[in-house]
Amino acid sequence: MWQDVRALNATANSLMALVVIALLASGVWWISQRPMFDLRTVYVEHMYGMELKHVNRLTLAQGVLGKVKGNFFTTDLEQVRTAFESVPWVRRATVRREWPDQLIVEVEEHEALGTWGEDGRLLSVKGDIFTANLAEADEDHELPAFDGPKGSEKEVLARFIDLRNWFAPASLVPTALNLSGRYAWTAQFSNGMEVALGREQDAATLKNRVARLVGIYPQLSSLLKDGIATVDMRYQNGLALSAHGLQVPSDISKPVKAVSQKTKSTSSTNRNRQ
Repeated sequence: MWQDVRALNATANSLMALVVIALLASGVWWISQRPMFDLRTVYVEHMYGMELKHVNRLTLAQGVLGKVKGNFFTTDLEQVRTAFESVPWVRRATVRREWPDQLIVEVEEHEALGTWGEDGRLLSVKGDIFTANLAEADEDHELPAFDGPKGSEKEVLARFIDLRNWFAPASLVPTALNLSGRYAWTAQFSNGMEVALGREQDAATLKNRVARLVGIYPQLSSLLKDGIATVDMRYQNGLALSAHGLQVPSDISKPVKAVSQKTKSTSSTNRNRQ
């Protein structure tokens, strides 16, 4: 081998190349550690160019900057993104570097639609559950109340939008929607009325029940001037209701009359609840 000049030259060239690469790598590493590449600025902006309502740019940037490890070259952008997305009101974030010492962060805020459950969480207009200051959410609009089994958030949101549209012809505005553990729906409205819609037998079940109520509601509201308390739509062709201020006929026994502050009237069509 030692007499093979060509092999010796190839080996020497390879060693020289390795030395040059090592020197270059060391130089690049040394330069990348210079103070000029320390991160000095985190610029926060809305992902879609809108104004941020609940996220304070300066406070958010300064708070996260203190948790960022590394410099312009070595910072883990995925960790930075995760840190931003852990902040209340931040739904999603993207992070990119900008030469020589900045990070550009684009955030999408949650938009609260209503409250979820009884533990102070919020439901966004996209069906996400998140935790934030309820007082800040109330500043935007009055918050409807939602609840349902775990994982049903998007289903509850979709059904709320349906109910809002279906009840619009009767000028009824839903303010709360509950999906029970048995997957039965109950809605409350701005006039104080509560409507039991029951379980969905098929895709048209709720829509048909709402249509029946909307169709008869003008007559009911004109007859029951003091307002309807509850309506039960879990009947094939009829409904049951209780209302404030109904006069109990004099031929009803006194014990019943004494407790009848609300009187239930049940349709005589089909009383089999579903």
